[in-house]
Parts: sequence; C-alpha cells; structure tokens
Amino acid sequence: MSAIPDDLLINAPDEVRIRQDLVLTALGRRPADRSLRVGKLLDVHSRIWSEDQEIVFKGRRIAWVGPAGSYPGEVRERVHRPDLAAVPGFGEVHKHIESSHLTPEWEAALVLPHGNTWTCEASHEFSNVNGARNLEFWFEARRRGSPLKIFPQPGSAVPPTAYEWGGGWYGRDEQARFMSESLMVTGLDEVMDWPAVWNPDNPSYKRLWGMIEATFAARGVVEGHASGLRDLPSINAFAAAGLASDHEVQTPEETWDKLTRGLFVELRVYAMDEIVKWLLAKGLQDWSQIAFTTDDRSASHTLELGASDHNARVAIEAGLAPEIAIQCLTINPARHMRLTPFVGSLAPGRFGDVVLLSDVDKLTIAEVWADGAQVSEGTRYLGQVPKIEWPEWATKTVNIKRTIKPEDFELRAEAGRATMKAAVIRPFHWHPEFYTLDLPVRDGAVQRDESEAITKFAIVDRFSGDGRVAKMFWRGCGPRTPETALACSVAHDKHNLWVVGSCDAAMAKAVNALVELQGGWALVREGELVATVRFEVGGLMSCRSAQALDAEMQALYAEGRKVDWMYEPTFRPRWYPGFPERLMFATLTCAPWSWVLVAPCEQAPLGFINVQTGEAHPVVW
Repeated sequence: MSAIPDDLLINAPDEVRIRQDLVLTALGRRPADRSLRVGKLLDVHSRIWSEDQEIVFKGRRIAWVGPAGSYPGEVRERVHRPDLAAVPGFGEVHKHIESSHLTPEWEAALVLPHGNTWTCEASHEFSNVNGARNLEFWFEARRRGSPLKIFPQPGSAVPPTAYEWGGGWYGRDEQARFMSESLMVTGLDEVMDWPAVWNPDNPSYKRLWGMIEATFAARGVVEGHASGLRDLPSINAFAAAGLASDHEVQTPEETWDKLTRGLFVELRVYAMDEIVKWLLAKGLQDWSQIAFTTDDRSASHTLELGASDHNARVAIEAGLAPEIAIQCLTINPARHMRLTPFVGSLAPGRFGDVVLLSDVDKLTIAEVWADGAQVSEGTRYLGQVPKIEWPEWATKTVNIKRTIKPEDFELRAEAGRATMKAAVIRPFHWHPEFYTLDLPVRDGAVQRDESEAITKFAIVDRFSGDGRVAKMFWRGCGPRTPETALACSVAHDKHNLWVVGSCDAAMAKAVNALVELQGGWALVREGELVATVRFEVGGLMSCRSAQALDAEMQALYAEGRKVDWMYEPTFRPRWYPGFPERLMFATLTCAPWSWVLVAPCEQAPLGFINVQTGEAHPVVW
C-alpha cells in the first residue's frame, strides 16, 4: 500500500488520495487503524439513536460506521465503550479564538475536553494586527499536530471602518487569494460595517463589496453582523445583500424576523434561555437554521463555565431536546459553513471527532476523540501541546517608539477660558448624538468632573510607531480612585491600546507598561503599577496554559477590586459593577455605534468621528 498523505491541513490533491484509501478501507480491502465500539450512536441527520455501534478509523478520518461486529475488514486496535453514547465533535460556527487570549495550540488544550473539535475562526482580530500573516498564524498549530481543526474566515473588518488604519488591509484581491489558498478557508468573516454595505457613498463601499464578490466567486459563505438591525426593511436589505447569518440577535421577536427572512441565526448564551423558550412556544419544528456560538469567551470564563458545551446545556435547560441541541453544535454549523465533507457528523470521510457522553440529557462528557484518537478524559486533556516559538512578527506588534508622557493625555483649553464645552460619550454609546458638558479649566487644561462621573478615556495608536493619542471625556467609566488608570491592548476591533484613568500621569504609566509587555493589561493604582497580564502574541493572546493565564488574570481582578470604579447610574449592564473588562468592547465601531473614538490617523485626524456619516467633531471647544 502506498503512503497516504498527512491530512492535518485540507488540500485538494491530498484529499483525493485520502478518500481513495478510505474507499478501500470501508470495503475491507485495506486494514483500518482503530475501531471504537459504543453503547449507542446519534445520527445527527435524522436525530435517531442506534444501539451497539462501531466507528472505524483510518488515519484521522472515519472510514466506516455501522452495527458492531459487521465491519468486513481487519482492524489493528479495538476500543469498547459500552456505557457511553457517541455524538459528533462539536463545532464553533463563529468564534474569535483571540478572545480566549490563548494561542491556538493552548486553545485546543482548553476546549477539546469540552467537546469542541473544530472552530470557524472569525479572524478579524489578529488580521487587524498582522493581516499579511493571518492564515499562516491560524494554520501553524494544526501544522504542528494540534487536533483542533481551525477553519479561518478572513476578516471583512480589516479595517473595521474607513476611519481606522494600521495592521492590515483586506479587499477583493486579498480575499480572492485567501479563498484560493486553502480548502479550510470557509468564506468571509462577519460583515460588520452595515453603512458601508448599503450606502454607495461610504468610503468602504467598494472595498466591502469587492470582498463579498470574491467570496461569492469561490462559493464561500459571507457571514453577517446585524446588531441593532431590527426593523423589517433593514432585515430584508441585510438578507438581500447576501449576508448569510447573524449572531447578534437579542430578542425572540428579532430572532424570528431574521429566521423567516432566510438568515442563519447563531445564538449566543446571553439571550439563549429566553429565545429558546420563545421559539419552542412558537412551535418551531425545524431548527436547522440555528446554531450556538461562543463568539467571545475568555480562558477564565471557559474554565468556569465551559465552551460550546455550556451553550448547549443552557438550551437544554430551557427545554430544547438534547438531540436538537447537539444538531445545533454539529451538523447545523457544518452545513451552513459548507463543511459537511469534513465535520459535523459521525459518517465516513469525516474527521474522526467523537464526543462520548455518560449522560445525554445533561450533556455530560466522559471522553473526547479527535483525529481518530482519544484526546481527553473528563475535563483532562491527554494530548501533547505543540511547542511553538512564535516569531517576532507575532510577538513584536506594539510598535510605539517613544515614551508616552502625561501631557499626551491633556486636553488644552483656549486661552483665558474658565470652562470649555466637551463632547462626552459613555461605554456602549449607541445614541445618534453625543452629550455635551461644561467642564472646568485648570492650568490651561480641561479637567475631569468626578461629580458627573466624568473621567478620561484615550486610544493610543500602536501601529505607526508614533504613539499618536486620541483622548476625550467619558461618563460612567473608569476609576474614581486618585492617580489610577487601567490600560489594555485588546480594543475591538482595531486593537490599538486603550486607557482610562483618573489622572494623566497614571494613564501614561499604564500605557508604557503595556509597551514593555508587548500587550496585555496594566493597572496603576494610586501611582503604582500593581498588576499586569501579558498578551505577548499579537497583543491579544498568550502562549501558555489557560490555568497559567487565569492565575495572572485573578491577580489582576484582586487588585482591581481595591479600586473605586465609576458607573453611569442609568447604565448598569449585567457585567457591572466590578473590574471593567468589558471596556475591551467599548471601542467597537460597527453598527449600531455612531460617535466613537479611534486612534488618530489620516482618515480621522481628530479621533472623534461618527462612523455612520463620516462627520468629525472636536472633543472640546
């Protein structure tokens, strides 16, 4: 028998040779490597369980499935799990692995014991840091033997809007190249800049439609992001654009309106309980247009809650049949992403990814198999984590070639003024207009106003080398404790540095600490640097175990609990009060945002801009 190619990464020539070998193995004409006999097995296409079944593996793939003892060929190794139920490996239909803050090889060690054997990586985070090396980055762990299959989707949001710059730029030609480079590229990551899709006058209109065209030409999937689009004209227009999905639904009625306009709905756990109960009461029978998505979940939260398995348990507790919940983790996302030849079911030709359950109703995972071999027992990962020394293109990404100074954060007043008008927004400011306040002037600079819960928020450009700073006043945000600041290099989705603080000197100290770390978190309290967390890969991730990263995060949280944080009285989302980790998402510029702060660049020199209209405005006047 001739050697069969190593199929860690999928490419067309090897795929043909692998399947030629699988054909002969299924017929019993070539020996199989291993068989796994189970108490029962779920066919996700029909939701029917079959008793005493056998899965036969050749290499990393499934060659044969059927009643135990009926395989016609030779098997080198046999494994029997009579008390366990087999279901396919779980898939993430939409996930930003960067939000775990782990590099892909350590992400695999974290999520595989939770059943997650494949992930569609929404890759606009790292690609906004280093767009040129995007696919190389996502394929490296798999190339080194990691059992987690990562299917990248190059980011439409590179840059997120026409008013941001640095790290990467993708258009039609780049997307066409990505789509032709690998069969593992499934399509285009979530199209977030809705004004640039519908408005021909938007400066990103041509770029985005070029990427959509290149994806259509390669028969890929164009993923959507329809946050805030709830009226029927907008939903219809969104679907008409060819944007195939939405993972931002927040209400049952919105979910229904989008499902019935042909959108594939990817439910996040935040609203899942209410939406699942409502859809069941509505009488929904066909759940094939629904999947569950983790989207953004840190390593610390995954250690606490679980991965995609947690999402399914929430749906089951809401009344969804376990078999349908399993479909929402397996065949539904595989069909949507056109990956059914490779993942999504326990069927011949697919990767040998099996989740073995000791309790189906509770989705209790006993073992996980990936690539035809056992990789976990209970919550313990059994595999080897590839040792990767990430090169400087991944680890030297915070490019600030000067020391940041307190005066970089000053907002100078006009001569002779005792007060100045200031533009003010707050975290997750979705209003079409900004607030205005009269703020005091001292020593020629506009001051914070603690009585109005006003502090200072800034974004520091980390791509040009110049460390250009955009700063303004935010309400209900940041520390009240004197000489205190918090800085982070995760600033969705452009990932410049952000810092919030009660004094300019503390803000400068925190940012300089981040530059030294090459990314992560830095907390300055009462003038002293009291906690840091390093995200040395892309300023987004760390090359270490989830447990090691979590230990550092817990130390940061502990120091953060000693700070008096401001909160807007009328704006207390469920993640407040406490350490303001969600500020990582307060720099988003996609719908439904309008007025935002971005790093100064040629496209937005003032930093404060309305991304819906392109209008700029001074922050003090």
